[in-house]
Amino acid sequence: MTVKEYMDLPYNISIEKMNDESGQYFYASVLELPGCHSDGETEEEARKSLFEAMELFFETAIEEKMMIPKPLKHNEDYSGKVLLRMPKSLHANLSAAAKLEGVSLNQYILYKLAGNSQKAS
Repeated sequence: MTVKEYMDLPYNISIEKMNDESGQYFYASVLELPGCHSDGETEEEARKSLFEAMELFFETAIEEKMMIPKPLKHNEDYSGKVLLRMPKSLHANLSAAAKLEGVSLNQYILYKLAGNSQKAS
């Protein structure tokens, strides 16, 4: 495959708004391509910079004959239901926090997970 063909594949891109001591910036990464990330002062700048990093990643991987991961499937194979085992103490802590927030345990866990998974686009 060529660089352009890889660039046309639906890779899972994440762009997060970040803050540090120097101010706000946007961090962009590709889930399937470890080490392929970039940043920018705006979301658009981070996205453009990430696409440049992806092109370099693919060029190098093709030249070095490295295996290039394919994009993971999107929502087509997921029901939205997950069975989860956890320690009793964690279950108790989450249940107590949900009660304090006045929501169900499922809603609370979804809220907590969404706070960390909003990174995926």
